[in-house]
Amino acid sequence: MIVAFAGRRIDAEGAGEPGKFPLANVDRVDRDVDQFLRERQPAVVVGSAACGADLVVLEAAARLGIRRRVVLPFDRATFRTASVTDRPGNWGPRFDAAVAALAPGDLIELQFDSDDETAYEQTNVEIFRQCEIVASLDESCVALILWNGETRGKGDVTEAFLDEADRRGWPTVQIQTNGS
Repeated sequence: MIVAFAGRRIDAEGAGEPGKFPLANVDRVDRDVDQFLRERQPAVVVGSAACGADLVVLEAAARLGIRRRVVLPFDRATFRTASVTDRPGNWGPRFDAAVAALAPGDLIELQFDSDDETAYEQTNVEIFRQCEIVASLDESCVALILWNGETRGKGDVTEAFLDEADRRGWPTVQIQTNGS
């Protein structure tokens, strides 16, 4: 089995209540992801590496010895600034460690412009494509979505990820990032 994953980033400082992914929920979400990965035992997980859901999955997979493939919409330095270190928590060093631990060829840096409004949704499509590339003929693909279960409306990249999984007919598993 191959797992495509995406989800909410950690709430911005001063985010309204209830948050989409409060920093206080990271440990619980990590336990839920760990349980999912132990039960499913995927050969590979494929996603991005933003603060919050993405890095939680990458770290859990690393602890379990699961291969990780990361797709970024642009170069890692730009991505780190735009999607990792702009939220509360010590995400920068976690991102650096996750990227450094990848096997050769398992970091894909797409060449979108950082101002391109479609960059993240196109990265989702590439995540699904990479899952299909690494899946052997007898492996299935599953989409793991870590979110609060509610759309933010137009431009919600996590919802677009869920929609893409549905469009492809992939089974989905959702882990809640808010609540207890």
